[in-house]
Amino acid sequence: MEKKGRAEVMNTFVISKYLQFLRRKHGFTQENLARELHLSRQAVSKWETGAALPDLDTLLKLSRFYGLTINEILEPRIQGAKVLEFEDIVKMDRHRLKEILEEFETEDVVKASMGASPAVYELLQSICAEVDFQKERERIGQVRMEEVESIQKQMVAAVQLSGTEFES
Repeated sequence: MEKKGRAEVMNTFVISKYLQFLRRKHGFTQENLARELHLSRQAVSKWETGAALPDLDTLLKLSRFYGLTINEILEPRIQGAKVLEFEDIVKMDRHRLKEILEEFETEDVVKASMGASPAVYELLQSICAEVDFQKERERIGQVRMEEVESIQKQMVAAVQLSGTEFES
């Protein structure tokens, strides 16, 4: 079985979150969208979880449906995003950040913390209080910086696509 590269995994992650964002933004459930596009709800679910990506015909339907180009769907540009860097998560509402972090595996949250400032590390530890970060770090061992940065970028993309604003 061929492993996906980190860039490909990140791109799939961003696309899946963007498809979910578009559906919600337009007020559709997975079932409603599937009906509109003459597809199964399971297909929509697979796109939104990153288990599969829409084929070319479906991308064309989606682009017409949302009034976007296929490129805009496959390479979303998030306008006006307040969280541009991983370190910016310290400015977020803690409850909303916890909801976003729950979309990630515990191991990935711990890996993301490995390249974080002390303030972000402490924030992640306090939000994920049920996780023993030190024990997890020891279990995981060494991680390449590219992998840490890739996970951090995925988290930033998830924040951006959620429309999260900073606390006032």
